[in-house]
Amino acid sequence: MDRTRLIYGLGAIGLGVLGLVVGDFALQWQPVPKDLPARETLARISAGLLIIGGLATIWSRTAAWGALALGGMYSVWVVALHLPNALSVRPNDIASWNAVAELSALALGGLVGWGAVHRPAWAEMGRRLFGLCPVIFGLAHFGYAEFTAGMIPAWLPASLALAYMTGACHMAGGLSLIAGVVPRLAARLLAAMCGAFALVLHLPRVIAAPGERIEWTMMFIAVSLCGAAWIVSATVQDRRG
Repeated sequence: MDRTRLIYGLGAIGLGVLGLVVGDFALQWQPVPKDLPARETLARISAGLLIIGGLATIWSRTAAWGALALGGMYSVWVVALHLPNALSVRPNDIASWNAVAELSALALGGLVGWGAVHRPAWAEMGRRLFGLCPVIFGLAHFGYAEFTAGMIPAWLPASLALAYMTGACHMAGGLSLIAGVVPRLAARLLAAMCGAFALVLHLPRVIAAPGERIEWTMMFIAVSLCGAAWIVSATVQDRRG
């Protein structure tokens, strides 16, 4: 088992199983046209590919190629759906760019994992591009602070302050990766934060509403983002600027 890519693979498997259960594309993949021919069949194929890619990513012998497959698959969704939407429909809306950044981070996590083994120079470029994604996450936290605060469990105090703080942490981690200043530490802290989101924010919401597809989706995306950041952290050494 490849422990470096374990979390990344498990996130993909979770999304794939969810897709098979509901018979639809993952919510983060939307909007897939409703009139797409054989839409449900294609959704189940997509879900199956996520499961296969996740399993291949976890198994040591195929880890790099599994990561490449998942990274390529996520990239298709960025280019086919979210990027056109952000550019043409809502170019001034940070939420649309947050969707681009979310899937781009998942794509880059897989591509960096493969590049670290087969194309080290590409992995370096991928790590810096990955840093752009948490910067956008941070901007979204600031732009939609009230919504972000509403996601925080009631037992945690100062939810609005936490929304701003996590936004600032996203931006600091992303800028560290872009600049190449303590990038390994930055990636590990980003992974830890995404993992904390999955456990503290999303898991309790899944337990409270197990029939809500959106809650499962958000949890598996958080797990996948944690895994992507962990892959990035495992492929870089800190160089203090």
